[in-house]
Amino acid sequence: MSSQSVALVTGASTGIGAVYADRLARRGYGLVLVARDAQRLGSLADALRAETGVPVEIIPVDLTLPEGLAVVEARIDQGDIGLVVNNAGMSLKGGMLENEPAALERIIALNVTAPTRLCAAAARAFLRRGEGAIINLSSVLALAPEMFEGVYSGTKAYLLNLSQALAAQLGPRGIYVQAVLPGATRTELWEKAGRSMDEFPPGFLMEAGAMVDAALVGFDRRETVTIPPLPDEAQYLALQQARLAMAPNLSRSEVAARYLR
Repeated sequence: MSSQSVALVTGASTGIGAVYADRLARRGYGLVLVARDAQRLGSLADALRAETGVPVEIIPVDLTLPEGLAVVEARIDQGDIGLVVNNAGMSLKGGMLENEPAALERIIALNVTAPTRLCAAAARAFLRRGEGAIINLSSVLALAPEMFEGVYSGTKAYLLNLSQALAAQLGPRGIYVQAVLPGATRTELWEKAGRSMDEFPPGFLMEAGAMVDAALVGFDRRETVTIPPLPDEAQYLALQQARLAMAPNLSRSEVAARYLR
């Protein structure tokens, strides 16, 4: 990316999104910051303009609403954005059985529908310009669904799947797609989900700054999947190899012998 590129970051008012905004500004990106909290967005934008001198635009919208998504899609369609960071997301207070339908619809709207539509908008715009990059914030829970409630981890597994498919489809056409899988990270997400960060044992929570810095190393290396807390990359590579090895046998005209009576 050139120093003149513009990055759009969702969920940018706090936590991981705010760190991405800071790090990208210091790399010379102009910024378009998206979140619901206009006051926080404005304060962050003012600070980044003063500290880095880059142009910063804010779009205070709710991405769970179709009209909010449409505003951001229209902004991407203007054609000057070269990087989209799909960071906005939420968790639930409790699991599927403890939440009303409205809460389930909201998490799917923010964690699945919004990044899907913004990926589509970005891909169309990037194909026109012949280059671009998309970063999707997934989670290690995409690989460990038994560890947490299944709705949140399911939305993050969807983002991993989407990112891998887009990387395969769009990579040859000049568009880079990265899925970032953080572990437990020190952000407001936990408190919004009704959990105190004091509950976690020492060494369990990663600081948001360290996580984003590691993710950007993966970005520079053009990794498709970046897992900042994983010490041994060979473990993930073995998982990938095992998954891909199944591919020739996943669709066949005959039932597998183990299911015949």
